[in-house]
Amino acid sequence: MYTDSVLLESRSARSGMTHRIEILDKVKALAISTGGAQATTRDVADYFEVPLKTVEKLTARHRDELISNGMAVLRGVELREYQTDKVSVPSEQAQGYPQRRSGLTVFSRRAVLDVAMLLRDSVIAQRVRTYLLDVEESARARPGMEEMMQSTQELRQTVRTLSAGYGSLDRKVGNLETTGAELGAVLQELAPVIGRISTRAEHMDHRSADTEQRAERTERVVCAMSQRLADMDEEMRAVRRELQAVVRAVGAASTPPAPRAES
Repeated sequence: MYTDSVLLESRSARSGMTHRIEILDKVKALAISTGGAQATTRDVADYFEVPLKTVEKLTARHRDELISNGMAVLRGVELREYQTDKVSVPSEQAQGYPQRRSGLTVFSRRAVLDVAMLLRDSVIAQRVRTYLLDVEESARARPGMEEMMQSTQELRQTVRTLSAGYGSLDRKVGNLETTGAELGAVLQELAPVIGRISTRAEHMDHRSADTEQRAERTERVVCAMSQRLADMDEEMRAVRRELQAVVRAVGAASTPPAPRAES
């Protein structure tokens, strides 16, 4: 049979108890500031009514154990997505929340229950451990109840997870709808401008077509003139040949015969 000191000192003993997360709300309501399934370091400190530094030091000492029970440090893309979905996180930072913007530590309910079994100087943690030991003793006295309680808790956790996922999806769909509405308004404002641009483009097309037709007509005229000049050149050559023939004929007729020699 476990005791309070055993829970404080034995990690294996604690690991056998971390599934009983329903005990947290039976001792005291766990208020999660983000409205999701993960508590921040400030939420954990408020729940156990201890200074924030106390939880931070305990987290540093038992980091591996707490990570195995669902504690995580969000960074980069995960942190940005978390801050987008959990709109109250920036307000905590505005109130002087000590987490650096580059990283945010969050706790699952299992990790919070593990903290309860590690905190020595917390009245709330002591009550949680007492409740755990009572439930464990009752379960040993009534075999078969353990499986039923475990199934019930798993069902509750599934409902919580689905609820948190639905809330996140609902917010994202809302964001998409808002973006779509804004895009529609912008397109409505741009519609007259697009219409004017389209009209000007159509006029430019007509002018281009007219210019092309004029260029074709000019090209035909130039070709005709070129052909006419070629024909005139040929006619001039023919006239020149005829004149040369006439000149040769006239020259031959006007030349006197050579005198004969006397014998």
